[in-house]
Formats: sequence, C-alpha cells, structure tokens
Amino acid sequence: MSEVHYHNLGLIDYKEAWDFQEKIFKATVDQKIRIRNGESNEPTMNHILFCQHPHVFTLGKSGKKEHLLLNEQKLEEMNARYYEINRGGDITYHGPGQLVVYPIFDLDHFFTDIHKYLRFLEEAVIQTLAEYDIVSGRVDGLTGVWIDSDKPTARKICALGVKSSRWVTMHGIGFNVNSDLSYFSHIVPCGINDKAVTSIKEELGREIDFNEVSSILKTKLAQQFGYTYNNK
Repeated sequence: MSEVHYHNLGLIDYKEAWDFQEKIFKATVDQKIRIRNGESNEPTMNHILFCQHPHVFTLGKSGKKEHLLLNEQKLEEMNARYYEINRGGDITYHGPGQLVVYPIFDLDHFFTDIHKYLRFLEEAVIQTLAEYDIVSGRVDGLTGVWIDSDKPTARKICALGVKSSRWVTMHGIGFNVNSDLSYFSHIVPCGINDKAVTSIKEELGREIDFNEVSSILKTKLAQQFGYTYNNK
C-alpha cells in the first residue's frame, strides 16, 4: 500500500502554495528520471496539500481571459489576485471557506490513467457530501462534482483542474464548503455560463465545520486510492 505525506498549509497565499507544489512536483519528476536512468533506486514520494487561499482567480491553459469579468482596478478594490497557471481547465475562484486540495502523486504508484484519476478525486468528494446527506454526481462531458447533476437546476459544488507530467500530478480540487459565492459572479466559472455554483453551507443553510469536512475528505481520498498517511 502506498504512503502519502500530508501537509496542512492552512490559509496560504495562492502563489506561495503554487511555488511549494512546483518544488515538490519538480523533485518528484527529477527523481523519476534518475530512477529511469539507473542513477537511483530510491522510490518517489507522494504528497497531498490541504489549504485555503485568500481571494484569487486562476486561469488554466485552455481558458479564456475574457471569462474574468473584472479589470485590474476592480481586482484591487476587491483585494483579489489573478494568475494564469499551468493546469488544465478554464477560470475558477478560490477563497476563504473553500477547501483546496493539491495531490502531488506519482501515478505509477496507483494507475496511469488521468481520466480515472479525475473520477477518483470526484468520487471522494461525492462520498464526503454523502456524509452530510447531500446527493451529488457528475455531468456528462464536464469535470467536477454537481448537485442536481441531471436537472436544469444543476449547480457545481467542486471544481477540478490538474496538470500531469511523467504521470506526476499537481493542482487539484476546489471544494466549496463555506465559500462566499458572490465572487463567482465575477467570472464565467470553468467557462460554463449556464449553470450555477453552490456550497455545503448554501445547500444546508448553515455554517459548516471546515475542519470536519477536511478530515472526512482526507479519509475518503485515502480509501478511494488505497493509500495510508505516514503523518496524520
């Protein structure tokens, strides 16, 4: 059974967390190259980062900048940042109250199938929501987790965007727990303009214990991928 190093980064600036991801990602890819070249037999390590970010909008490689509906002055007034980044997907929002999870996994420890990887991440979120008696699912052709996924009232509660190189992953999950949903009105979320966004708080009508949700998702991810944490 694979082991995963767990990092709880708390509330952390997006760029700082991105730089930390990049550092671990590069070290993992470099180690895979050394192993392949016969220069090392030390196995790669898997990591997972849990955190929240101050208000920030991020645009993936396949996104359109016009999906951000704010100019630089408005961003400054809202005390929000904007970054164009190297994950897949379009534009999304991160902010306090949203649980952000960055698995930096060497998929050679699990399976080399990026679509299956995304489905496993989604399933862990779906199972977490079930603990709150919230029924969720998927929308055909779209990533992420949705409420009323098969109805006109479909609304997104969790966005996914990942990068993979040599089967090493980075970026990941943005799961709306107690998020201020008004910030989503300033973007076309994930390039989708005909569906709403929601949060656990919005669905249940009450503030949610953020640490409790984090703990449940942490467990569900380990169960889904079949790994253990080497530091609790």
